[in-house]
Amino acid sequence: MRVDLQLDGRPGEISARATELVACGADGLFTFEGAHDAFLPLALAAGAVRTDLMTNVAIALPRSPLHLAHAAYDLHLLSGGRFRLGLGSQTRPHIEKRYGGTWSRPAARMREVVLAVKAILAAWQTGDPLRFEGEFTRHTLMPPTFDPGPNPYGLPEICLGALGPIMTRVAAEVADGLLVMPFNSARHFAERTRPAIEEGLARAGRTAADLAIYPQVVVATGRTRGELEAAAQGARRLLAFYGSTPAYRPVLDVEGWGELQPELRDLAKCGQIAAMTELIDHGMLETLAVYGTPEQCATAIVERFGAYADRICCYFPGYDVSAAHVADLITALQAGV
Repeated sequence: MRVDLQLDGRPGEISARATELVACGADGLFTFEGAHDAFLPLALAAGAVRTDLMTNVAIALPRSPLHLAHAAYDLHLLSGGRFRLGLGSQTRPHIEKRYGGTWSRPAARMREVVLAVKAILAAWQTGDPLRFEGEFTRHTLMPPTFDPGPNPYGLPEICLGALGPIMTRVAAEVADGLLVMPFNSARHFAERTRPAIEEGLARAGRTAADLAIYPQVVVATGRTRGELEAAAQGARRLLAFYGSTPAYRPVLDVEGWGELQPELRDLAKCGQIAAMTELIDHGMLETLAVYGTPEQCATAIVERFGAYADRICCYFPGYDVSAAHVADLITALQAGV
């Protein structure tokens, strides 16, 4: 199993950080659109290391498909054909209040964004006239001045992040890859995600070979008692944040913990982070994340996703994980445990 690690930090730190992560054995690096831009760090990393790169995710709805196509084209070129464009929709409050964008029918809009980006990239690659006319966006003008021409490395993969069945079906219908959200469980993946994938593939007349599956996993790892306690605390804090969001309640519902979501939401509104974290007990931690030594975490990841994916994205949230532990985790995953 190949392993992608999160690349984060301030722009001036990115090249050194990318080098450190690759030295741990990472097969790829991904960015998350949080405190910094999702694309710029990957441009810096492309100049420092030769490895796979991905946005995981870039928020699509506030951006034009043309902006996304240009960024994907250039990063694919800079990385020597090693870039994957991972897109996500975000939630309504963030789109309207943080990005100042428009929210409506997110699954339908995301479907169209993926198709539009593909159409633009294909037009550049083939030289055929650009003609994409959708419900939400229209792209029918591409003078030679604005056409970069064929990318020598071909077309980058376009992936879509999804949790609920509707967005998951959309990903299976039109994307090259599905980014399985990190707030998840083996049961939710089996009972909700996999049936939606199969339905989406069937609707589009596609097969499993047409869709790569990239699970994302919250990892709480260490070897000493102190390391494991710190890792558990960091992971529980992130899980509490995810759990406070209504969009993630279906995962809790599947596990019988649905009533926890409004309680986490109310605490989040008051800024009660410590109280939120305390509500995530050890059973929830091991169900929604993976916990233990690097080898134990690798075994849990393979048991959960090994039959469906050969690549995993790992997060180590809220704690300082040893580079040696990361390297051990990667070694175990790459060896199939």
